[in-house]
Amino acid sequence: MFGALIRIAALGMFWSSVIMAEDNKNSAEDLKKRLSPIQYSVTQQCGTEPPFKNEYWDNHAPGIYVDIVSGEPLFSSLDKFDSGTGWPSFTKPIKRDVLAEKRDISHGMVRTEVRSTKADSHLGHVFPDGPGPDGLRYCINSASLRFIPAERLEAEGYAEYARDFAKNGKPDSKPGISKASEVAVLAGGCFWGVEELIRKLPGVVSTEVGYTGGRVPNPTYQRISTGATGHAESIRIEFNPSVLSYADLLRYFFRLHDPTTLNRQGNDRGTQYRSAIFFMNETQRETAEQVIKEVDASKKWNNPIVTQVIAATQWYPAEEYHQDYLQKHPDGYTCHWLRGE
Repeated sequence: MFGALIRIAALGMFWSSVIMAEDNKNSAEDLKKRLSPIQYSVTQQCGTEPPFKNEYWDNHAPGIYVDIVSGEPLFSSLDKFDSGTGWPSFTKPIKRDVLAEKRDISHGMVRTEVRSTKADSHLGHVFPDGPGPDGLRYCINSASLRFIPAERLEAEGYAEYARDFAKNGKPDSKPGISKASEVAVLAGGCFWGVEELIRKLPGVVSTEVGYTGGRVPNPTYQRISTGATGHAESIRIEFNPSVLSYADLLRYFFRLHDPTTLNRQGNDRGTQYRSAIFFMNETQRETAEQVIKEVDASKKWNNPIVTQVIAATQWYPAEEYHQDYLQKHPDGYTCHWLRGE
């Protein structure tokens, strides 16, 4: 009896050591060593990688995608499609129980976050606009995934999925949900800070700072900084409306600057720092006016909104040194930050 108790105790200690080893393997310190900075940022800190500049958005090879942290199978190339968003997109997970969903209210919008069940890694989001029978689009960060080609599945211990490819062959091309990108032009003070905040939004394809709304052709920064040309420091945003709606973009815009101060943002004064929405069509105009009413009614700002809503005019890109300024100079000047949710 005593010997049996010793064996049971030893077995318990063994499994405790296995569990502790697994916990240590996934500790923050260990993960920082195992993962690249972008992989750690995405999976552990809910970061988002740039669209069209990640590993798997345009990968068409047959195989499966597993959690970069745990190796848990998550998605199959048989369910991958081109969504036009610049991130890997899938119509469904490889098995229903490998994903957990969570309500996400960051960035001023309500979305459904997707996390892996086993390692609790942040993966991306799921949207109700996919082409499959369930109408879902799982928009996933490449940095949260590791791709295993079909010919390597057995060798890496995923033999059960190798049979799927032996049966189905290479995945057929599936209809994407790509919609033409849309352009928004906004002004909210010094364009350095506005661009730095907006460029991080999921669904933003590209940004460019420049000048618009003025009277003088081919303005330079030196001329518009006097306030005499009538131009506003602005940002031109190309975005994918299947990921980011124009209304949600404007709601975010009204959080990153003060739309109640006329021709002023912080210490920056002058018409070049005015708050303005330069609409591209009637739909954008109507949406802008509706969002302004919504934000005014919310009483998030103590004073009335003075943002101009005017038709877009000639766009002039700013000088190269202004483009992505705070990426080049992380400690550079900005008077912009996000207010509330």
